[in-house]
Amino acid sequence: MTNSRHILAAIETEYGRYKQLGEGAMAQLGDEDLLVQPTPESLSIAMIVWHVSGNLESRFTDFLTTDGEKPWRNRDSEFEGRRVSRKEMLAKWERGWGILLAALAPLSDEDLPRTVSVRGVAASVGEALERSLAHTSYHVGQMTFLGKMLRRDQWTYLSIPPGTSVAYNANPTMERGPKSL
Repeated sequence: MTNSRHILAAIETEYGRYKQLGEGAMAQLGDEDLLVQPTPESLSIAMIVWHVSGNLESRFTDFLTTDGEKPWRNRDSEFEGRRVSRKEMLAKWERGWGILLAALAPLSDEDLPRTVSVRGVAASVGEALERSLAHTSYHVGQMTFLGKMLRRDQWTYLSIPPGTSVAYNANPTMERGPKSL
């Protein structure tokens, strides 16, 4: 066994990109903006943070040994309107991410075929990570959309701004590092 981490390192990097995007969206908003629900049916950024963190906490606490849907999780409460401070919200965000990263740290690529379960449904570690990463990116996209909607023309793009693709493609430092000579 070689204890390779090529695939897991790529997964960790991708999680890190979405964590950074979520934080970039939240940083551009005022405290009250984080609590805005555009319609009664929609989510606020604070609600999304509670849900993402709750999901990460549940899925990755004792990741390899217990079901990913913990009996202590109250998923429905994550979607309730809440009045929390930015500090409280960021602490909740960091708690979920901390549990995820601590669970990933000891894993190697050889762990990817191992079996875990969520709600009694078995999946490989690789499948569970793919599903979690997709779920997390979906909700970070919602956060970014809400941020853009609330900030409008004061929004600072977190990726390639419209109208700059040609210049970016000439020096794509975000994906591949500085252009080599």
